[in-house]
Amino acid sequence: MTDFLAAEDRALLERHGLGTFDALWARELDVVDEPNSVRGGWSSVSRLDLEGQGFYLKRQSNYQMHTLHAPLGEPSFAREFRNISRYEKLGIPALKASYFGERKVDGEVRAILLTRALDGWDDLDSLLQHWSDLSAAQQSAILQACGRLARRLHGARQVHGCFYPKHIFLQVADAGYVAQLIDLEKTRPLLFGQRDRVKDLEPLTRRAPEWNEGHLRELLAAYLEQPQDASLIDGWLTRLTARRSYKGAI
Repeated sequence: MTDFLAAEDRALLERHGLGTFDALWARELDVVDEPNSVRGGWSSVSRLDLEGQGFYLKRQSNYQMHTLHAPLGEPSFAREFRNISRYEKLGIPALKASYFGERKVDGEVRAILLTRALDGWDDLDSLLQHWSDLSAAQQSAILQACGRLARRLHGARQVHGCFYPKHIFLQVADAGYVAQLIDLEKTRPLLFGQRDRVKDLEPLTRRAPEWNEGHLRELLAAYLEQPQDASLIDGWLTRLTARRSYKGAI
């Protein structure tokens, strides 16, 4: 795979001497979390700020994953970058890649993924922490934005695989809220209809204990484009509740 450098970020990165793999790899930055380690490999994330634009610089070494696409292994960032590109082509709102590249250096497999920071956006997990402080109108707008996002995702025949509150980012818009996704490593095609869709949605409802049945109905109404009292929503609510109870008991 050849290196990717987003046209809209090329000039900015090059002004700072960061338009190449080697330059980004060598840039010294503090990590935002403890680096992940697996089987002798590592993966880290750092914050990079350039002229008021924020980025997240993700670097990894020998951090391989095996998939049908790459049975012999590939950097996990390679899969994430492919999924970011796929989401953009399909019109699914998600984070944007600014740079991707990988290298083999003396038997070491290195990869870099640079993404634009979602400054000005709030993750749903943070909003849920003060859910009761939000107005009914704000709560309704958030639920509808999440439902529309899930509908766009599944309508494009994609399963996110980690549809958690911390991976959904929201921003106030004229009509309420808009939403987009991050962490696309586990995305796969939607193959099994309603079963896949319920499986993808259930973790969101399980990780949002602040939402009561009325909230879930509003979420599903936006997702299914149905009135909240529709019998179709009753069926979906039953399936989600059953799966949530099963997962919670494991």
